[in-house]
This record gives sequence, C-alpha cells and structure tokens, in this order.
Amino acid sequence: MEKQMIFAWAMIFCLAVAPVYGQYYSKTIKAGPRVEKMTRLRFFYHDIPSGKNPTTFLITQANITQDFFSPSPYGSLYSMDDPLTLEPERTSKMVGNAQGLYLALSRDPTKFTAVFYADFAFTIGKFKGSSFSLFSRYPLTDFVPGPDVIREMAIVGGTGAFRMATGFALFRATSSNSRTGDASLEVDVTLYHY
Repeated sequence: MEKQMIFAWAMIFCLAVAPVYGQYYSKTIKAGPRVEKMTRLRFFYHDIPSGKNPTTFLITQANITQDFFSPSPYGSLYSMDDPLTLEPERTSKMVGNAQGLYLALSRDPTKFTAVFYADFAFTIGKFKGSSFSLFSRYPLTDFVPGPDVIREMAIVGGTGAFRMATGFALFRATSSNSRTGDASLEVDVTLYHY
C-alpha cells in the first residue's frame, strides 16, 4: 500500500512539473513575399495488381466482404509502388514511381471508387528527387472507363522543387482490364508551388 501511495505521489509530481518544463521555444517571423510558380506535368501511371511482378498488393480485406469476383472488393486496403513512365506502354522510359495506399469503397462490384493517398516521386530529369502528394477520393467509375472519362484528384503537398505544392491531377484511362484490375492511366498534373 505504501509503495502504491509513493507511486501515486510521484505521478502527480511528474504531471505537475511537465507543463513547466514541457514548454518549447518558438519564434514567429514574418516571411517575405514568395513567388508562386505553376508547373504542368504529363506522364503515365501503371497500377498492376496481377501477374508475376505486381506493383499493387492487397494488405487486408473486410471479413464481411466476400465478393471475390470483384477486382477490388469493398473495404479492401491496398499498398502500391506503381511505375510512372513517359509513354502509355509499361515498357517505356520510367521517370519515377507512385507509392502509397488506397482503400476500395464501392459496394457495387462493377464500379470502382477509393480514398487514395500516394506520393509521386521523380527519379530522373529536371525534377529528380522531387515529389508531390496526392490525397483525394477517386470518384466512382466503371472498371473499364472510356478514354473520354477524366477523373480529378487533389494535390496537397510536395517536396524538393514542389515544396508546399497544391493543385490537381487529371486521370484518364488509356487501358484497363476489369478481370485483373490492371490499369494504365494518363496523368495531367497542374502544380502551384514555391
């Protein structure tokens, strides 16, 4: 009992002292004027969950989801490391990769929608070492959308040349397979950054 009382008083003392020593130093200074830049990029994104060398993996799936005929059953969480290329062919020159997660949200097995987080990083060229972050909802679409279907997603940050980026990315399917889930998309990006 005595040890419990000592422990209780020690905890009270630590909690009382923490606000005094837990202060941090901060100094706010006024930033000078910044020049905002706009950059437009165009590349191709390849999401490949099938085959011998997939770039997207199922991490987990909800227990109540038993629709194994859908390429992306409701409640499924995926991890991705997808290649970015200059041309629509997967074998064309790779300029970077998109790494992140997406969560499938459509209960309709013929449709696809997801909450999507990815960091699009560039490994060659003028923007080598720079990246931008996309965090958005991929709007509801058929698994095999036509070439005229364009989906818009939000850009919420960036690093390197794209520091503090905002903007949007327009995705248009160049090829997709509803049976395997494989898809290649043309991506047109408009970035506003400093």
